[in-house]
Amino acid sequence: MSIISMEAESADTIVALATPTGSGAIAVIRLSGPQAIEIVNGVFKGKDLSKQASHTVHFGTIRDEGGKILDEVLASIFIAPHSYTRENVVEVSTHGSKYIVESIIKLFIRKGARAAKPGEFTLRAFLHGGMDLSQAEAVADLIASNSAASHQVAMQQMRGGFSNELKQLREQLIHFASMIELELDFSEEDVEFANRSQLKDLILEIIKVLHRLILSFEQGNVLKNGVPIVIAGKPNVGKSTLLNALLNEERAIVSDIAGTTRDTIEDEINIQGVSFRFIDTAGIRDTEDIIEAKGVERTREKMKKARLVIYLVDPVDDAFEEVSIQVADLILLRTPFVLVINKKDLLSPDALAEYEPLNPVFISAKSGDGVEALKEELLNQVSLRNINVDDVMVTNIRHVEALLKTQASLEKVLYGIDNPITSDFLAMDIRQALHHLGEITGQVSTEDLLDNIFSKFCIGK
Repeated sequence: MSIISMEAESADTIVALATPTGSGAIAVIRLSGPQAIEIVNGVFKGKDLSKQASHTVHFGTIRDEGGKILDEVLASIFIAPHSYTRENVVEVSTHGSKYIVESIIKLFIRKGARAAKPGEFTLRAFLHGGMDLSQAEAVADLIASNSAASHQVAMQQMRGGFSNELKQLREQLIHFASMIELELDFSEEDVEFANRSQLKDLILEIIKVLHRLILSFEQGNVLKNGVPIVIAGKPNVGKSTLLNALLNEERAIVSDIAGTTRDTIEDEINIQGVSFRFIDTAGIRDTEDIIEAKGVERTREKMKKARLVIYLVDPVDDAFEEVSIQVADLILLRTPFVLVINKKDLLSPDALAEYEPLNPVFISAKSGDGVEALKEELLNQVSLRNINVDDVMVTNIRHVEALLKTQASLEKVLYGIDNPITSDFLAMDIRQALHHLGEITGQVSTEDLLDNIFSKFCIGK
């Protein structure tokens, strides 16, 4: 879909279910577009919606062409430009019957609306200036947030925290770009309107800000998607029991038979506002069983890609010397890990003391003793406890790529300032930096980019 066709389609009135599909107490059907109020008013029996003020709610019934009552509803009116899409919007709250919802949506379509595409309501908000592109993407992140931290980061971005910081950078760059381009008009007179020393200081300061934003992506991405943690160890050391203890439910099969877990099992929990994604894996050992060997291979791959590894040890089966060898192998893997000694209730005080130099966490996966201490250690290891989620934080790989390109363009500007580069090349590099910053907020956009972003939204948003 081209930008022109997008704008042309905004003349349509669109309709979609805004609440999740399936039966429930209520459902909300959303319409947006120039005919939204007129279409609903034509089948609504109650007050004349065309004469009502914006941001008001009205009780009535929806009736089909034959006068049959489909449902008693509440119709909420939002008159342009004071709505989410900056268009006329009506939200019809019905009972949550699938039959009722489908019947009413089909009725609205017969009356002139069309079914909305994924993300089309938010796309219209963007096209009408209600939000920039980074804020629109934050809407999707907010819907998908599953922890207090990811919710706060998405909310901060949706409210313009990231956009405001980029806006300040662009405004400063635009000023110098205009001064340098003015020089081009007086090239024969050899005048300099842009102070090169001030420009260099500004570029260095902007690069410093960009560097901070780029570095924030690692933590921001973790807050958005959760911390991937692999539970690894030899067979039958209690990995599945530990996963069940962490989740506080019987998620994984527990058996005394070694090699029961042959594939990875994943689930998430929330620890103090941070989402952790635990991955229970097949036990690591040499085996001639082809299926189990494949599971061991997957375990090693997961360990390499994990943010953190919980390496579980059974001190009853493995002596201290054997555990020390396993720890040495873990260090070579170069993935951060937490050594966890299971069955602490079966260890003597002397045995516990022997393991202390390895800085383990002692637990009893079966009883749950020590699991809370393990959760505390996980928070410490991923360094998320002291993150200020009110700070501007990058969570989108597209934004990071644009920031890196901006940084590269500004480094060319620095080189040009320190070397005999003409003003036209300086201006070109600054314009390129402005282009990449504009890609983040949508001041510079292509139809492919918008299609890619909004196609990932749910229908109704």
